Amino acid sequence: MERILILDDEISICTSLEFALEDHYEVKATTEPEQAIEWLKESRFHLCLLDLRIDGVSGIDVLQEMKSIQKDLVVIIMTAYGSIATSVEAIKKGAYTYLTKPLQMEGLLSIIDQALEYQELNQRVEYLSQELEEKYRYEGIVGKSPQMKKVFETLDKLKDLDTNVLVYGESGTGKELIAKALHYSGNRKKYPFVALNCAAIPENLLESELFGHKKGAFSGAVTDKPGKFQYAEQGTLFLDEIGDMPIGLQAKLLRVLQEKEVTPLGSNKPEVLKARVVAATNQDLKEAVEHGKFREDLYYRLNVVNVFLPPLREIRQDLPLFFQHFMEVLQKEGHQVKKISEEAMKSMLAYDYPGNIRELSNILEAACVMAEGDIIEWQDLPENLRQQNTDLVSKKTNPFKQLVGFSLEEIEKQVIFETLQSQNGHRKKTADILGISERGLRNKINRYGLHQS
Repeated sequence: MERILILDDEISICTSLEFALEDHYEVKATTEPEQAIEWLKESRFHLCLLDLRIDGVSGIDVLQEMKSIQKDLVVIIMTAYGSIATSVEAIKKGAYTYLTKPLQMEGLLSIIDQALEYQELNQRVEYLSQELEEKYRYEGIVGKSPQMKKVFETLDKLKDLDTNVLVYGESGTGKELIAKALHYSGNRKKYPFVALNCAAIPENLLESELFGHKKGAFSGAVTDKPGKFQYAEQGTLFLDEIGDMPIGLQAKLLRVLQEKEVTPLGSNKPEVLKARVVAATNQDLKEAVEHGKFREDLYYRLNVVNVFLPPLREIRQDLPLFFQHFMEVLQKEGHQVKKISEEAMKSMLAYDYPGNIRELSNILEAACVMAEGDIIEWQDLPENLRQQNTDLVSKKTNPFKQLVGFSLEEIEKQVIFETLQSQNGHRKKTADILGISERGLRNKINRYGLHQS
C-alpha cells in the first residue's frame, strides 16, 4: 500500500485529509515540519501533501529538504488563492502540482492517483535510461552466449513470481544487477528495491538492519526504526553475501521466511512480510552447509530457484558486447573515447578478467583516462594486462588453421574433453560452457568414451 505524508499547520485539515485517504493509502499526518522530516528520514513515503506555509515556515524550504532526503518523493503543494505565484515557484523546485484551499475532496483521489502513476513512470524511465535495451540485453544485462541466454530465460520466468531466488557466481559477475533486473522487469517495480550486504554490517547491528527495532529495544534505540524488510514493502529485498550471515541470525531469517512475518526488536507484534527475497553469494553454500557454517534448512528455503552467473573467462564471446556497453556508459559520463584499437582489442579479448565485470569496467575507465585521443591504444591498458598478453598481441597466426584436416567429430570430442578437464569433471559447468544440456553432454561423453577414471 502506498504511503502518504500530510504536513499542514491546521489540525482540522490534517484530520480531514487523513480520514478521507486512510481507506486507500497508509497515511501519517502532522502539523510539525520537524516531525515530518524525521518520519521521512526513518522510512519511505510515496507522496506528500504539503502546505505552502506552516506556522511561519516556508513550504518551499521544507520541499527542498524533503527532496534532498528522498529524491523520488512526489510532493503536492496545498495553497491559498493568494499564493499561486509562490506555488508555481514550488513546482520549479520539484513539486508535482499545487491545489488551492479549500480542497475539493472528490478530485483529490484522482490527482493523487495521477501523481503516483507519474512517480512510477519516472522510476521506470530513470532505470531504463541507465541501462540499454536491445537484442542481446535483458533489463541492463548484456550477453548472447548460451549461458547468458539461459539466464535471460530464467529471469523472464521468475519476474512476476513470489519465489525466493538464489543468485550465485564469482565476485564481480553482477549478482545485484540480476536482482535489479528481476525487480524492475516484474510486477514489483513500483515498490522499492532494497539491498543489504550481509558481510558489510557488524553482527550486532545486522539484526536491527534487517528487522527494525522499537524505541528502547537496546541502548541507543531512541526512536522506532523500520528494518529493510519493512522498507522494501511489496518490492524486493536483496541480501548480498548471504553466506556471511552469522549462524544465529540465519535461524531468525529462516523463521521470517517460513512464517511470512517480521517482528522488530523490542516488539511482540509481528508484521506481515510482503517483500520478495533475492539472495546472492560467491560461496559454495552446499559446502558451507557440510561444514556447519550455513543452515541446511535456510539453504533450501532460499534456493527455491537459482541463477548461475558465469565468469567472463567462460563467456568470451560476450566480451565485445560488454566492451560496447561500458564504452557507451563512459561516454555518457563525459569521456571522449569512442573506439578500442585492434591491438588493444586483441589484448582485452585474451585476458581472463579474474575480477569479472567489475574489473572489466575499471580497466576500460582507466584506459579512457590514459588515452590521449578518442581511441584506446594498447599502451593505454593497465600494465598487468599488457604484460600478460604481450605475446598474444603480436601473434599473427590464426589458431583455427591448426584444426584443418580433422573431422567435426574429432574436433567436438577434443573440445568436450578439454572443457571437462578445465572444469575438473564438473558436468553441469561443462554443459553450461558448451551451451548444451547435461543430458546432451552425458550422451556425447558416452558416445566418445570420455568417462573419467
